[in-house]
Amino acid sequence: MNPAYDFTGQVAFVTGASSGMGLAAARAFAEAGAAVGLADINESAVTAAARDLTDAGHQVLALVCDVSDEDQVAAAVDRTVETFGRLDMAYNNAGIMPPPTDAADESAEQFDRVQDINLRGVWAAMKHELRHMRAQGHGAIVNCSSLGGLVGNPGRAAYHASKHGVIGLTKSAALEYGSRGIRVNAVCPGTIATPMVDAMLAGGELDSDQAAAGQAIPRLGTAEEIAQAVLWLSSPGAGYVTGIALPVDGGYTAQ
Repeated sequence: MNPAYDFTGQVAFVTGASSGMGLAAARAFAEAGAAVGLADINESAVTAAARDLTDAGHQVLALVCDVSDEDQVAAAVDRTVETFGRLDMAYNNAGIMPPPTDAADESAEQFDRVQDINLRGVWAAMKHELRHMRAQGHGAIVNCSSLGGLVGNPGRAAYHASKHGVIGLTKSAALEYGSRGIRVNAVCPGTIATPMVDAMLAGGELDSDQAAAGQAIPRLGTAEEIAQAVLWLSSPGAGYVTGIALPVDGGYTAQ
């Protein structure tokens, strides 16, 4: 049983919101009463997600946004505020994982693309969310790092660099904005059953049994479990929590 949250009258903004952890968080925010801006690069998918939530009686807005483009991020955040009047919470979730690559062979183009989306995208979203929250004097931001922000892994240097960077952004912003009523935290998902992980399993990049065997809780996580961590970090229940990188990984990083 999940805890109940009441975000009635509040507004959330979620990137990477058309599927997986982003969609689960957007749905959870909406079900808790918040109006939600759903931002995603996939126009058809984010439009469909917003339609489903609207049909279920929720107040949402579909926003087509490439998080590697700061102007698009700024426009998406601004439109959310223009539409709903405020911004209380944000989950900066959009990210990619390239195929495993030997560190000596990785191209600069691949490295830059990973940083542009996973790190610069979080930076841009946080920057423009903070502009509005600073004016309001309150807010809660959750950035999506990864267990890859806490450990290394062969073949994943660019990805892990980006996710370590998200934690650095999170801690620095938390220290800067705590006295101004804004909390900034990161969630660090483990191996979660999402479309991205499904593609890795199908491509032979990941074995679910091996992944589960390396954890105290021997199964893949669910997108809804990440969403619950995001909602807690966004809620008054976490009102004295800022600057943390919260592992939600079945115990993987406890080893």
